[in-house]
Amino acid sequence: MSTDPNSVEEVAAGLRGVGYLPGDSTALVSFLAAKLGKPVLVEGPAGVGKTELAKALAKYLGRELVRLQCYEGLDEAKALYEWNYRKQLLRIQTESGDTGWDAVQDDIFGEQFLLARPLLTAIASPEPVVLLIDEIDKTDQEFEAMLLELLSDFQITIPELGRVEARTHPVVLLTSNNSRELTEALKRRCLYLWLDYPDPEHELEIVRMHSPELPETVARKLVEVVQLVRELDLKKPPSIAESIDWARALLLLGATQIDQTVFRETMSVIVKHRTDLDTVAERVGVRLEPAQAA
Repeated sequence: MSTDPNSVEEVAAGLRGVGYLPGDSTALVSFLAAKLGKPVLVEGPAGVGKTELAKALAKYLGRELVRLQCYEGLDEAKALYEWNYRKQLLRIQTESGDTGWDAVQDDIFGEQFLLARPLLTAIASPEPVVLLIDEIDKTDQEFEAMLLELLSDFQITIPELGRVEARTHPVVLLTSNNSRELTEALKRRCLYLWLDYPDPEHELEIVRMHSPELPETVARKLVEVVQLVRELDLKKPPSIAESIDWARALLLLGATQIDQTVFRETMSVIVKHRTDLDTVAERVGVRLEPAQAA
């Protein structure tokens, strides 16, 4: 059963209900996307919850999530559609010898020979979906240009079949880690949302939601340490998901405090580069209390 929200507050409560704690701007833009039907470009550092927002919206709205994971070299055949050449060849081979090419051509370029990829799947779905175009900044400007028709008119043109219009209106989210500047043409077609690392109180609330059994003092210390680590010049600052993973690890280990020993043994949960481990140990680890003797 799909949900049709009537207010920003309703969206905020709905996202919280599925385990995603939105800020005010996130709830507002999500509401506008659902009501206005405009795509949303969500930018921000890696690991701040951009992809999770799309997943949470799909759960809250009661829609299927259709995801296109972008990468360098992504083309139409992997994003839109491609023809099932083996099936077409078999169809040609079953034709009688006196069948003309025009007749065969009309026959093999039908929907039954089409392999739908994520973009066409979202457009052709009889039920409304949430379409996630993840890490759009990893593609090139040519790929962005190919998306413009879909983002403007929610339709795709297939030369052999003509125009395929959306049966229902998808909610579309495009995420970007801001590794390159996106084109103005793409931005014009989208609402915009910038997500950054949360402030300490917001992150504490997120940690509490996912690890409610973790002692309050440990949860607060965890958030304090993660915030300190993010201030360092690291190859990869810890994401929100890694804060949650660390909380779960500490809970599993029965930690009652985060001292130097606990931090040294578990910091690989939030720090994933060898040089970063040394930096964090030297700059943050030494600021923690030493382990108390048993």
